[in-house]
Amino acid sequence: MSPSLSVVVVVHDMARELPRTLGTLAVPYQRGIDPDTYEVIVVDNGSGRPVAAELIDAFPGHIRLVRLDPAPPSPARAANTGIELARGGVVGLIVDGARMASPGLLALAARSAGLAPVPVVATLGWHLGPVRHMDAATAGYDQRVEDDLLAGLDWRGDGYRLFEVSTLAGSSARGWFGPMGESSALFLPRTLWDALGGLDEAFALPGGGLVNHDLYRRACERADTELVVLLGEGTFHQYHGGAATSRRFGWDEMHADYEAHRGGPYRPPTADPLFVGRVPATTLTHLEESVRLALLRHHQAGSGGSGGA
Repeated sequence: MSPSLSVVVVVHDMARELPRTLGTLAVPYQRGIDPDTYEVIVVDNGSGRPVAAELIDAFPGHIRLVRLDPAPPSPARAANTGIELARGGVVGLIVDGARMASPGLLALAARSAGLAPVPVVATLGWHLGPVRHMDAATAGYDQRVEDDLLAGLDWRGDGYRLFEVSTLAGSSARGWFGPMGESSALFLPRTLWDALGGLDEAFALPGGGLVNHDLYRRACERADTELVVLLGEGTFHQYHGGAATSRRFGWDEMHADYEAHRGGPYRPPTADPLFVGRVPATTLTHLEESVRLALLRHHQAGSGGSGGA
């Protein structure tokens, strides 16, 4: 039986982070979904130490491993390779394999894909810990602190508790009711992936720069798509010193690269989304903050101020 849903996960030197990520994509952590209805495709983008086959074999589900070697510094080609191999009619992309998923992510994404003729199913992203990871070094937050944080939290028994110890990522800083800069886990019909041509491999900076932002914007701006935003679900970034969060490449450099490719500044898409999902108690604080931010933007727009880009 072919899976109806495929999830592509791109990794590079994530030996610490990947086992947790894969654990959060497996049943029984993932709720409300039959493990035979989805597959996970891990694409190793030229890790210095290749992803171990033993890790993949230990994953309780349908999982495949592909390795690019040599591999470009950007994850775009690796993502496109995984998307091409996907067998599902709906394909989800987690372009950063350090992202742990919430427990209802896959089931809700699969259900939401049937709510529009050409859906763009998007999710917010959080960073584990009290600060965004580009500020982690100055705040004394590192992998050891994060390991202790997770060790003291029964996230395997209830992954929604990850919301209790996480901070909204910069691209999701406007909360659930504001425009997102990118989707941390993006689910599109196979036909839409084909129409978009996947990620633009011309974005060649290490980490891809704004390649994921560009993909999300291109998907949302099509006349035939409808944006669906998942409430109460998302992904949680583990600290690993990636290109953006380690400050190797700041926003100015990544944005200049985007402008060179697109001929203008990046602006988050402003499509009016359909919201779908449940709101676990652990997400209420984030929901409250999302409402506060939305009201602030509304008042600013009413007084002639800018609602932000």
